[in-house]
Amino acid sequence: MIDFSKVKKASRVLALCSTEQKNSALIKIAKVLEENAELIEKENEKDLALAKANGIKESMIARLTLKKEQVFAIAKDVLKVVSLSDPIGETVEEFITKDGLEIAKKRVPLGVIGVIYEARPNVTVDVSVLCLKTGNACVLKGGKEAIYTNTLLVKIIKNAVKDIIPEDFITLLSDRNEADELLKAKGFVDLIIPRGSKNLIKHVTENSLVPVIETGAGVCHAYVHKLADLQLALKIIDNAKTSKPSVCNAVETVLIDREIIKEFAPILLNFAKNKGVTLYANKETLKYIDANLIEEEGYSIEYNSLDLSIKVVDGIDDAIAHIDSHSTKHSETIISTDKAVIEKFYGAIDSACVYSNASTRFTDGGCFGMGAEIGISTQKLHARGPMGLKEITSYKYIIKGHGEIR
Repeated sequence: MIDFSKVKKASRVLALCSTEQKNSALIKIAKVLEENAELIEKENEKDLALAKANGIKESMIARLTLKKEQVFAIAKDVLKVVSLSDPIGETVEEFITKDGLEIAKKRVPLGVIGVIYEARPNVTVDVSVLCLKTGNACVLKGGKEAIYTNTLLVKIIKNAVKDIIPEDFITLLSDRNEADELLKAKGFVDLIIPRGSKNLIKHVTENSLVPVIETGAGVCHAYVHKLADLQLALKIIDNAKTSKPSVCNAVETVLIDREIIKEFAPILLNFAKNKGVTLYANKETLKYIDANLIEEEGYSIEYNSLDLSIKVVDGIDDAIAHIDSHSTKHSETIISTDKAVIEKFYGAIDSACVYSNASTRFTDGGCFGMGAEIGISTQKLHARGPMGLKEITSYKYIIKGHGEIR
């Protein structure tokens, strides 16, 4: 049994720490990460060796890999968080009631945040750093495929902060039984964030007694409108698919207006051949482009690889209907020169991030100026899209009276 009361106690102490204390701890974390970069890479190599021996797919290997250079980059990102404003204690709004009460709405930590994730050991640092800055404690359950890397990272973080803040602000769970305990830790844990596959998110949302924010699953779309600049469309699709195909903000489906498919098909085929992208399409689309056959349900697949679904649509309404049926509400983009059509796309698409004439790969806490992110929320309650510092806070009302009674 995990003693979650220790984490809860640490969260109460951390909530009262000053910005200076928290920033001092973050600077120390960045320093020790750099000092231990080679050791972190060696532990990561153990995880990679086991993953390859167990036949884990390449997209997961890409997420799992943590080289020395990446550790230095992570350390720099920690320092970016130091430079960001501390949201805790910020006055969101204030007003005086008709009774003379002075009311201020102020940001406060959520308390204890549990994050369950697969591969990506960088998440261990991102979550701990964002939680620390916002006065939240965190309970982490990384995938077994990253156990060596995550264990070392948490040990390093604990040692770095122990003389500044409570080291129990971060706890790493080791097996699935402990993860299930986390889901039942109502009263000790305030929020659960699952990051990973649909199956992981489904398990968490169906079994948690603690409030959950769904993140991660990304069946993202690019819609090439009949009035698109086709070379710009190719540039955007190339970036959104091939720059990092294993991530949740990579495009998985390209929708193309029927009026331009004959012109765009050879451009798309040449791109796929040159970049090693495997194309999939339904029967109707196969009339125009050479690809592998998929049924309609195939358009709901999150590939996380150099695979790409293609579909011909009959205009903006058909594109919107398709996205509505298959999107995971993450990120979608339209490529068009028609301002009215773009505005319609903005209004009709019910996803966290809706783009025009840009790659979906920008859905990221760093790109949004948040320093890092604890996840990409694909739901509407509490937070949506990249979740930075403000998104993992709550608020309370501070009321000053002068003897008022009711």
